[in-house]
Amino acid sequence: MHCLVFPGQWAAHQGMGEGLFARFPQQTVAASELLGHSVVELCREDPGERLADTRYAQPAVFLVNALSWLDLAHDGRGWDYVAGHGLGEFNALVAAGVLDLMEGLALVERRAALMAGVRRGAMVAVVGLAADRVEATLRDAGLHMVHVAHHDTDRRVTVAGERPQLALAAKALSRPGVRVLPIAAGGPFHTPLMAGAGREFAADLRTYRFRTGHTPVMSSVTGAPFDPAQAVRLLSRQLSHPVEWVRTVRALRAAGVDHFEEVNGSTLTAFLSRIADRPTLTDRPPSAVERTPHDTTLRR
Repeated sequence: MHCLVFPGQWAAHQGMGEGLFARFPQQTVAASELLGHSVVELCREDPGERLADTRYAQPAVFLVNALSWLDLAHDGRGWDYVAGHGLGEFNALVAAGVLDLMEGLALVERRAALMAGVRRGAMVAVVGLAADRVEATLRDAGLHMVHVAHHDTDRRVTVAGERPQLALAAKALSRPGVRVLPIAAGGPFHTPLMAGAGREFAADLRTYRFRTGHTPVMSSVTGAPFDPAQAVRLLSRQLSHPVEWVRTVRALRAAGVDHFEEVNGSTLTAFLSRIADRPTLTDRPPSAVERTPHDTTLRR
C-alpha cells in the first residue's frame, strides 16, 4: 500500500515551486488573489526574506505542496493513504477530498496569522535522545513552560517554550551523543502556549464544511484515521498539541503501508528509517549522533 505525505513549514525555501506555477496558472492566480500578493514572486525572489515569516511561509508551502500533488495526480495516480506533518495535514485533507484547494489555503492563511501572533517563545530540535528522556529532563529541571512540540523520529524531538526557560532546557538536555539545534520558528508552536490561538482557530473552522472524502487521512494529532466529524477539534488542537509523526508512521505501517512518497522535499521520508515499527523499551542515547536533513534550518 502507498501513502503520500506532505511536509510542514520547514519546507519553505527560495526557489520552491519552480515549474509548477506555469503548469497550474489558474490555481496560482487564484491563490495570489486570495492572499493579496504574488506567490510566484514570493517563492522565486523571497523579497524581504518573507519566507522566514510564518504568515507568508505557511500559505506558500501549502500551495507548493498542493501543486506538487496535482502534478503527481495528473496522470490518474492515487494513493491508499495520505498524511501530513503539521501544516501538511491540510494538504492531505485536500488530496483526500475533505476540503477543496482554496478552502484549504484560506484556512492555512488564517492559521498562519494566528500562530504568528504568539511570539513569546522559540523552538529547538533535540537529536539523539528519546522523547521520554526529554520529557523527564524538562520535568526534573522544573521547566514547566517548555514542552515537546513534535515527535519526528525515535530519537529526534522538537521542544518549544518561552525563551528564558528554553535556554535553560537546551543546557539541561545537552550531553554526550545529543545535539540541541535551534529552529527558525516564530513562536512556541504545537505547545499549550498556543491554546488561545487554537481556540480562535476553532471558531474559523466551524464555518467550513468538512466532507467525507475518498482517501483515508492519518491524523498527525492522534496517529489515528482523521474523522471529518471531528475536524474542528482535531485541527484546532494541532496548534497547541505536539505533532505525533512517529505515532502516525507506525499507524500507517500497521494499516499495511509499505511505500511512502513525499512532495516538496525528502525530510519526512528520511525520518522513516529512524522510526521503529514499535516503541522500544530502552531509551539509551545512540553511540553516534543521529543526523537528519535541514537540522539547522527547520521552520515550523
